[in-house]
Amino acid sequence: MYMKNVLLAAVAGLLFCCQSPRGQMSSPVNEEGWIALFDGSSVEQWRGVNTDSFPGKGWKVEDGQLIVLGGGGDIITKEQYADFHLKAEFKLTPGSNSGIKYFVQLYRDSLKNNFYALGLEYQLLDDDRHPDAKKGSHEGSRTLASLYDLIKAENKQPNPIGEWNQAEIISKGNHVEHWLNGRKVLEYERGSETFRQLVVGSKYKDIKNFGEHNQGYILLQDHGDTVYYRNIYIKKL
Repeated sequence: MYMKNVLLAAVAGLLFCCQSPRGQMSSPVNEEGWIALFDGSSVEQWRGVNTDSFPGKGWKVEDGQLIVLGGGGDIITKEQYADFHLKAEFKLTPGSNSGIKYFVQLYRDSLKNNFYALGLEYQLLDDDRHPDAKKGSHEGSRTLASLYDLIKAENKQPNPIGEWNQAEIISKGNHVEHWLNGRKVLEYERGSETFRQLVVGSKYKDIKNFGEHNQGYILLQDHGDTVYYRNIYIKKL
């Protein structure tokens, strides 16, 4: 029994030493209920906003990474989600801007005869180099891991630009949480009076029922900058 305990302790120590820095979590591929939205090779779960297929340009899969290069447009999941837990690793390049949107709705642009997508956004940004970090309808609300233009992420510990970080979004009923590298950085209640007042004071003020739909698509944003994604998994709650 003593030797068994020693071996277990040694294995636990080895696993601890091999963890990614600053609380970054491994992919949940072996845990029950998780669905791979991107497992390192297949983009079958994704399509363009105005097409049933994956964009033929502006995005590529390389070395287990889903890379946005710019010019291909946003991509959305083929399925819509309501209660969910989303995990995605991302790596920013200097000065880059992107985002993970959820409860995304498609709106028809009658002038251009196509659709555009709007939803709540987990902001991905190089806070030190991109000017958006100093903008926003509410102070700090366009910085990394924030609810874009609405709520600033607090007490975050991001890894440096060029290293991998993990974003998590947990939505159950109207309660939503943003996590970065295993640390909760904000939470809010969709549809609450506080939430609606934030929307009224934001760029979304003219969008009816913004952020309050029962379900929506997950979206990865093409903002024209190179950003890397990997290990994108979702679990329905």
